[in-house]
Amino acid sequence: MKQTCSNKLAYETKYFGDHPDWHLAGVDEAGRGPLVGPVVAAAVSMPLALAQSLIVGDLAGLNDSKQLSENKRELFFHTLINTPEIDFGVGIVSAQEIDKINILNATHLAMRRAVLSLKTAADFVLVDGLPVKGLPCDSEAIVKGDAKSFLIAAASVIAKVTRDHSVVELDKEFPEYGFAKHKGYGTADHLEALRKYGPCREHRRSFKPVADLDQMLLF
Repeated sequence: MKQTCSNKLAYETKYFGDHPDWHLAGVDEAGRGPLVGPVVAAAVSMPLALAQSLIVGDLAGLNDSKQLSENKRELFFHTLINTPEIDFGVGIVSAQEIDKINILNATHLAMRRAVLSLKTAADFVLVDGLPVKGLPCDSEAIVKGDAKSFLIAAASVIAKVTRDHSVVELDKEFPEYGFAKHKGYGTADHLEALRKYGPCREHRRSFKPVADLDQMLLF
């Protein structure tokens, strides 16, 4: 059953109702699973009245970015980053940083960077998934939050599109891997290219398929 607009704003309405002056943000990430490139997080904040208007207007149908077509994500992304009253921040953690601190810590760091990059400091954040360490303010973790919270869904779209754009740019430098097509995930084509060409500098060396290949190349 599709969630109604009012349910999609239930968390936002609750927190704004209790704290009307709060700068409330939604936070989500993209890129935990791929073998290449950064993990990207986004934080999004907007007034409740604007969210209520957009959810039945230009952002009608906004949802978990994985449930949207690429064209729909791009349209929503354009609206989100070009609406003056929307405050958003992006946090990026590189493949090299991921290899040093592991993907869980990297994801938490990306979220922290996203929240800290908001123009106005957040008073409270709604986070997709499980609790996140190191955020600069209090938070509530919401399992499948990108399907339950309008602000988290907005953050999901900005994180996903930002990451996809970065991988498409990477494809221009390393076209042999097909990054623009599979966005760095471990598809059969990607794994075949890895075996043929070896990893590039943006591959995550700590991820098993890449680490196994690196080990094989030592012998």
